[in-house]
Amino acid sequence: MGAARGAMDDRTGHPIGAAYPDILQRPSSRALRKYPVESADLLIEARWVLPIAPANTVLDDHAVAVTDGRIVALGPTSQLMARYAPRQRVVRNQHALLPGFVNAHTRAAMTLLRGLPPGSPRQQGLRASVRAAEQRCLSPDFVRAGTQLAIAEMLQAGITCFADMYGFPEEAARMAAAARMRAAIGLPVGGAGGGQPHEVTEQFAHAERLWDQYRSDPFISLYFAPRDIGAMSDESLVRLRRVTDELDARLAAVVHADVAEVTASLSKHGQRPLHRLHRLGLLRPGFAAVRMNQLDAADLATLATTGSCVILCPQADLRLGSALAPIGQLLHQHVNVGLGCGPMVAGAALDLLAEARTAALWTNAHGEELPAEEALLMATYGGAAALGLAGETGSIEPGKSADLVCIDLSALACQPAGPPAEAIVFAATRQQATDVWTSGRAAVSGGRLLAFDAQELTALAQAWAQRTATGEQA
Repeated sequence: MGAARGAMDDRTGHPIGAAYPDILQRPSSRALRKYPVESADLLIEARWVLPIAPANTVLDDHAVAVTDGRIVALGPTSQLMARYAPRQRVVRNQHALLPGFVNAHTRAAMTLLRGLPPGSPRQQGLRASVRAAEQRCLSPDFVRAGTQLAIAEMLQAGITCFADMYGFPEEAARMAAAARMRAAIGLPVGGAGGGQPHEVTEQFAHAERLWDQYRSDPFISLYFAPRDIGAMSDESLVRLRRVTDELDARLAAVVHADVAEVTASLSKHGQRPLHRLHRLGLLRPGFAAVRMNQLDAADLATLATTGSCVILCPQADLRLGSALAPIGQLLHQHVNVGLGCGPMVAGAALDLLAEARTAALWTNAHGEELPAEEALLMATYGGAAALGLAGETGSIEPGKSADLVCIDLSALACQPAGPPAEAIVFAATRQQATDVWTSGRAAVSGGRLLAFDAQELTALAQAWAQRTATGEQA
């Protein structure tokens, strides 16, 4: 199976990856001259390498060299073995090596709430259950424990980067930094009903303090996350725009999640939510619209012309009974699309492979086609681009952080061997992520989680399950 480059998407007539133009023409490796032998920290040799950049590329019998947490070379295994003397060598003869998956939207601490019954009607009942549980136990301890549990689960699933949007962001940031896992942490603004003016002022002050604290952190980036844009006043949103301009900060918000949100905005503001944000100057390449399940032609055009990104949560929204965004149309308009798991009480599992499969199946079932290569791109580079981290992660390229995952394709479900991308998206499960590295450091090896004690985490989750159900101390 040779490398495939420049493939066309029959659905759109554009090259696969056309929504992400930066990755279409990048060379996957440079012609190697004869070099003196160099030292390297790690050499990973795989049956297949899917670098994601260039798009739709499969490299047979290639290797990746890593030094000081960064990728220093990608090339044929024989050439890199001759060029490097690694301190550690990992050989995976039946595996595909990919960039780590990027969970572009989640509420990590809510792993502790996913045992709650969804109720009926499903969305309203779920909101009521979550609100009651949060009133009983939402605290810094809760966020620390839930985020730690989520990080361990994500690493086992090959997720090396995540975006969080929840309360007590300083605790989520602390847990991610301690685990050496890349995270974009949302700074909440507003709340139920949009938040009182004095509350919003306090939130901005707290956000700016955290911004200064994590300004140069190698693992943590921050963005602003308004909780309920429909309830926030124009004045508060303009203030948010000014602050993000001053800090050159990114912004993400749940927008057009369902019909009720759009209807309420039309009634209260006379505009659909997206167009109100555009009028107030918030839409730009640094803006990520989360969920975006209710779109019309004007919405699509607005997203495309403003350079805004979209983050979809297919499994959570389908479980809640929502229709998904028109993924094919978004890609046809060259809109950056990433994938997230959403809140765990809705999605149930932190599993980007399952999100990619669901997105592809939904799109195919609605008269369009989402190739496996495009689904993988959304689960990696697309998410990184939506978080402003595409220069650091999301593809296997020299200079980027060595955030990597090996997926075992020897399982019976992946036999006989076909195109690796097809096997990964439509047959593999997260249990086949046997090896995971974050910045070149092994987090999972041979299927074993290294940085956490699984038994301790299970006990922690059980203790919190009692507290979320009864309000008792864990």
